[in-house]
Amino acid sequence: MTTLHPDCPLCQQAGGSLLWRGDHLRVVEVEDADYPGYTRVIWNSHIPEMTSLSRHGRELVMQTVWTVEEVQREIFHPDKVNLASLGNMVPHLHWHVIPRWRGDRHFPDAVWAAPRVAPGAETAEWHDRMTRTQGLMQRYRNRLLEALTAMSRH
Repeated sequence: MTTLHPDCPLCQQAGGSLLWRGDHLRVVEVEDADYPGYTRVIWNSHIPEMTSLSRHGRELVMQTVWTVEEVQREIFHPDKVNLASLGNMVPHLHWHVIPRWRGDRHFPDAVWAAPRVAPGAETAEWHDRMTRTQGLMQRYRNRLLEALTAMSRH
């Protein structure tokens, strides 16, 4: 049974553009022009911590996070992939999976830090990379759906 909280945005909304949904969790694309491919893995029920899950639930969440990371690396070839589970603002179990590149607006800091590069001050190389990455988004979505569907069958 799915437990929802009336004041929780991740209980009341998808949390991004839905890419895949299983019985226990969903994977959504975060709309962020600076970080194409930014993806969240969200537990469907309202729970705050990984240790609130059974061992099987914890393994399912992490296998999903790792699958998202693998597909990001395969399609985008980022310099780094950031994984974060904070929940300070929204205490509903979710993981952020964010492809990162040297020279992105916040690098090497977290995407939630103050930007190091102001809007409009990006390099031509950065604009070229964002254009290429945006061009790979449909391939990423398709490959991620394929990988998550295969994972859910095992």
